[in-house]
Amino acid sequence: MRISFSIIAALSLAAAFASVAHADDYPNHPITLVVPFPAGGSTTVMARNVADKMSAALGQPIVVENRGGAGGSVGAGFVARSRPDGYTLLMAATGFVVNPSLYDKVQYDPLKDFDQVAELTTFPVIYTVRPDMGVKTLQELIAYAKARPGVLNYSTPGAGTLPHLAAELLKLNTHIDMVHVPYAGAAPAAQALLSKTVEVASTSITVAKPQIESANMVGLAVSGAERWPELPDVPTVAEAGVPAALADTWQGIMVPAGAPKETIDRLAAALTEVMHRPDVRERLLRAGFYSTGRGPAEFHKRIVDELPKWKEVIPHPSLLPLTGVEMDS
Repeated sequence: MRISFSIIAALSLAAAFASVAHADDYPNHPITLVVPFPAGGSTTVMARNVADKMSAALGQPIVVENRGGAGGSVGAGFVARSRPDGYTLLMAATGFVVNPSLYDKVQYDPLKDFDQVAELTTFPVIYTVRPDMGVKTLQELIAYAKARPGVLNYSTPGAGTLPHLAAELLKLNTHIDMVHVPYAGAAPAAQALLSKTVEVASTSITVAKPQIESANMVGLAVSGAERWPELPDVPTVAEAGVPAALADTWQGIMVPAGAPKETIDRLAAALTEVMHRPDVRERLLRAGFYSTGRGPAEFHKRIVDELPKWKEVIPHPSLLPLTGVEMDS
């Protein structure tokens, strides 16, 4: 059976108009926000908070769905294979750019399978030491460690967490040798320092802040691009002389590649507006998150910049046994 060119053209034109109309009235039914980790982690908490505010801004329900497994690869792969219509979103975190180097095979291509919508939050790692060491700056720690290769122990909230990877990035860029001692969470990692089990801790700001303020720990540097507002005297790694050790955890929303630009713009506008609200920023800061609300271009640049950085860190011998780690930020 022959179909004339004019009929094909008419059908194509109709499809194009339907697509535009669909984008113009987006969203017109509920949206699913996939969290690629089991329920209960910080990414799920953030997703539920954002979903409530997005729902009000967009006028449609946002359903949070947890699809954990393989460090976030399973959920990301599910979204990558979903229809690119803006109704299935991914709540991505730092593991999104780490997994391609950590696993032999992941279920998505971080550059080809997704379009970035908005970066929501970041939060840095903080490096702390015991007061009795007499170390007051990051450069003094580096000198101390170089004089004692393999002697210092550092605690983290667990193997494969950002505090672990960030510390290994610091070691790589300063040529120091410290022994990793993983714990089951940020609080036990901090307690290991307080009890003098380890000399150094790479951990979360929320746990370290009260100990620094009470002089039980010395804060040397934060791994983010900016000083933490509630610890203004603690410099960044760049200010401390190691700019290549920049490493913060981030959370953001993506859509399957090929989603209409109008849909991405609509989502991005709603998300960035929410994340820049003063009450939202203040509440997140108290919880240990820095609200960034960066749009598609800036978020995409972060993905492009971080993929090669973690690819350089992951082959380090101390990181090879990490397969299977759930990197929920």
